[in-house]
Amino acid sequence: MKFLAVFTACLLAIALPTSAAAAILTYVGLFSGGAEVPPVASPGNGEAAVTIDTTAKTMRVQFDFQNLIADTTVAHIHCCAAPTASPATGVPSFAGFPVGVNFGIFDRTFDLNDAATWNPAFVAANGGTLSGALTAFLAGLNSGLAYANIHTKSFPAGEIRADLTVIPVPGAIYLFAAGLGLLFSRKMARR
Repeated sequence: MKFLAVFTACLLAIALPTSAAAAILTYVGLFSGGAEVPPVASPGNGEAAVTIDTTAKTMRVQFDFQNLIADTTVAHIHCCAAPTASPATGVPSFAGFPVGVNFGIFDRTFDLNDAATWNPAFVAANGGTLSGALTAFLAGLNSGLAYANIHTKSFPAGEIRADLTVIPVPGAIYLFAAGLGLLFSRKMARR
């Protein structure tokens, strides 16, 4: 009986902090021409980070890119199929994305409750609501089916791409290990 109580307490200790922290989800990727489908022979590279606050309903998009062969035209996030997908975010591009450059930094936070943040076709394909679009978008991101893409004049289908990968909730693994250690030590003490 004590074992069950300790086990339940460990599960709660693991689950509660994780779910409270899960309101902030971060996805990262490295830009390269080789990640494009089909691959592009470009020296372009960089980093992408997308941070979604599911409580505030915001999405912060951070791109740092350089060495593009041609000047930028548009950028957005594609979702939710492999190896290619339609843009999920605003079309033709993220508002404020630098155009006509071959290097740059983009850092902007978008309101996920604003229809302008989304591609209307993506919203329509996911129930016709912004909440449906967000649910599908998060499912795609969490399944590794989303990527950031920067298009240029010479490569209208995309010069560099960053496949987005979720960063696990910080400390969740350590908390889980501590809970299992406590559980194991309690069980061993009973012997």
